[in-house]
Amino acid sequence: MNDADISLALDRAITALSASGDDALSKACGEGYPDPTNVADWAERLEHLLLHERDEAALRAALPDLADQLLRLLRSLALPDDVTAEQVVIELLDRLPETRCRLAEDVEAAFQGDPAARSHAEAVVAHPSIHALALYRIAHDLHRLGVPLAPRIITERAHSTTGIDIHPGAQIGRSFFIDHGTGVVIGETCEIGDHVRLYQGVTLGALSPRLGQSIRGMKRHPTLEDEVTIYPGATILGGETVIGRGSVIGGNAFLTHSVPAGSRVVPETPRQRVRRSTDSGPEQEGALDWEV
Repeated sequence: MNDADISLALDRAITALSASGDDALSKACGEGYPDPTNVADWAERLEHLLLHERDEAALRAALPDLADQLLRLLRSLALPDDVTAEQVVIELLDRLPETRCRLAEDVEAAFQGDPAARSHAEAVVAHPSIHALALYRIAHDLHRLGVPLAPRIITERAHSTTGIDIHPGAQIGRSFFIDHGTGVVIGETCEIGDHVRLYQGVTLGALSPRLGQSIRGMKRHPTLEDEVTIYPGATILGGETVIGRGSVIGGNAFLTHSVPAGSRVVPETPRQRVRRSTDSGPEQEGALDWEV
């Protein structure tokens, strides 16, 4: 082996990798997409302004650059025919005060709902759901305006850093609180009311995901009315599934049907065996078993 052999191997690899094809990666390259890192970094800069910045001079220094960066990004995307990049930037800027208001309500919900939180500042900087919700609310505004790809990239950044997976198409009301958060999944067509609380490991998913593209655009994910609480590990599936106002869904529940307002859904307690060993050790004769 010598340098010439390596050069030939490089040439073969480059020729093969650059050859056109009809596989999924070739299709993705042909469709085009923005740099995910640039999109996510832009969203996190905007998130920082919304959550942390109140100084007018600092806002005047930072926000024009963010608007210009977004404009360049949008001009590189295939926007719907009735949408212009300038229009999206203007509407997003006009929406920012309301987005901050929603985030303030989310922070209040996190502070009031978590007895371990010592301050509102702790809720902002140390609660993973606030980071996930801030990026979701930015992404949802872009999604609502018809922007392709970028909203999903933004929420996937939150997913990768918090373990909370919220599709930008989901509709989430005011004062939303996710405690702990790891493993939460909220699907594209979910509708979530006001003052809803979720815990870790909750899945709000589709009932028939194997149908794939054939059900795109249909209501596939559940609706949670106001003041619903869902405890850890619960799974709720289906576009026709509605959890009525004020209901409480217990941990590890599995639901594919609606429940009326004020419901309490509690899975049957599993039977478990408790073993008490004697002084001679847990594997010796004389150990006592009983079920609970």
